[in-house]
Amino acid sequence: MAASRISMIWRRVDGRGKEKLLSGSRGVTSLASTGFGVAHGVARRMSAGAQRLRGLRTDGMGVGGKKFNFAQLARFTRKELDQGMGLHHFHAVTRSFIRLLLAVVLMAAAPAGFAADPEKSVVQIMNFAQQPMWDAPWRFASVQRSSGTGFVIKGKRIMTNAHVVSWARQLLVKRHQDPHPYQAKVVFIGHDCDLALLEVEDEAFFSGLEPLEFGELPKVRSTVTTYGYPAGGEQISYTKGVVSRVEMQTYVHVGSRAFLGVQTDAAINPGNSGGPVIQDDRVVGVAFQGVQGLENTGFFIPQPVIAHFLKDVEDGKYDGFPQLGIRMMPLQNPAYRRKLKLPENDVGARIDNVSPYPTTQKVLKEDDVLLQIGSYAVGSDATIMYEGNRLQMAVAFQSAQNGDTVPVKVWRDGKEENLSLPVLVHDDDRKNGNQYDQLPRYYVYAGLIFTPLSLDYLKTFGRNWSDSASAELIFELMYHKAEDPATVRAEPIVLAGILSDAVNANFHVQGRAMVDKINGVRIEKLEDVIRGFAAGKGPEHVIEFLPKGAFECLERTEADQASDKILKTYGVPKDRRL
Repeated sequence: MAASRISMIWRRVDGRGKEKLLSGSRGVTSLASTGFGVAHGVARRMSAGAQRLRGLRTDGMGVGGKKFNFAQLARFTRKELDQGMGLHHFHAVTRSFIRLLLAVVLMAAAPAGFAADPEKSVVQIMNFAQQPMWDAPWRFASVQRSSGTGFVIKGKRIMTNAHVVSWARQLLVKRHQDPHPYQAKVVFIGHDCDLALLEVEDEAFFSGLEPLEFGELPKVRSTVTTYGYPAGGEQISYTKGVVSRVEMQTYVHVGSRAFLGVQTDAAINPGNSGGPVIQDDRVVGVAFQGVQGLENTGFFIPQPVIAHFLKDVEDGKYDGFPQLGIRMMPLQNPAYRRKLKLPENDVGARIDNVSPYPTTQKVLKEDDVLLQIGSYAVGSDATIMYEGNRLQMAVAFQSAQNGDTVPVKVWRDGKEENLSLPVLVHDDDRKNGNQYDQLPRYYVYAGLIFTPLSLDYLKTFGRNWSDSASAELIFELMYHKAEDPATVRAEPIVLAGILSDAVNANFHVQGRAMVDKINGVRIEKLEDVIRGFAAGKGPEHVIEFLPKGAFECLERTEADQASDKILKTYGVPKDRRL
């Protein structure tokens, strides 16, 4: 009844159909109806104060440019309107009163940092990319077009995924409902955490766009909405879902690192990558990957990882996430814990291995029991409680920047010790993952193609590369460092293939073999291949391969003479890229 009465009065005082605005929201209708009752009660006793009420302006922040104050409204009602006056001011007062109440409702409904229409700040990204061929490193594959999503943040920059813009020859971005494409470029990229920042050359691109603000790590069972331009259409798409779990996830873009990740049942399809995941009008994540074969399962990069990336690039360069270089083992055997004289509190896990990182080796030792990292107690299963989620303890180190020192507590020789552990960025696992934006190294001599062993090279064997690659190659790439770090090579080198010529016609090893020595020189890195051939003094070059010392030979003089001709025949621009 009250709603219908206020709609009727609104029609009378305005006459422009504004009642639709009131009827569209239950809360607005209720408050507006209350406002009508107050206005109707005081309408017969009005004074010059009505002129002040008529002149008030409202906006999203308050009344008349000031924060709204209910006490002031009450005093205004009593003091300014409670005067004898005729009914001829009734229409103006009612109209102004309802405007005030609508402003209050809007303020109450809008959270801090409210951003109207966030989709206007979500952009489509088109990448024309060209990747190198890892088994013929001087060549490139054909240009491929792909698309993804990004969103505008402070500083007139666009945030997106690293995999959306990798190997880019050209980047184009399009605004929401704008047909015009704009040129963009990458200014910072973190392949480990799959994040990137873009800049647009034309300043007009940012006209009218509001940067999106960041929120916090969302709670499990809370609702989020993803924005993006997925495959299957040209318009922006919205999907809503529930946060299913928060845990450490392998980031498939690089493939060899794990960071904090959030799973949701909101659809995250190809093209959604790089789009914002929004909760309460704030960005709580960046959509980035799914799991093939699983339905209603998508993942996004949460705010702690994003915050680390943004802080990292404040000095003008991206360093990456530090790595500690330790391998942990659960310590849940009661007898073992009693032997170490540990308290029976289910706290502490054993350090099983320490990588040859000098800063780590100076502080931690094998068989130390790690009790605490910063403010996080380490459980006997090598996990910590992080924001209400039990996660792998590595997450405790990932908030630190390159060169920071993290306080840790260990149990050593039957007592607690408080230590300060420096953490640094290391890239020795780079070849174990997918590599980007750095062209592969190679050296070609007498038609023999030498290149570093890497996951990218193994993947040239085909989809089932792990079945095609020899056990020696997989062991060297994936396991040798952990099994026997003292004998691991800094950069294992493989014979990737052969450019056929008379000088190598009788070469029986045709490729996919790891090189051990050349003319007696142990091959630790690509530069050693060049040094090994230069060291040859006899009539033949002797090339030894792993694992069993098989070897092949080349006529040294003929090989030297044939090298330039082979490069020209096969269109190889240079004999090396170091």
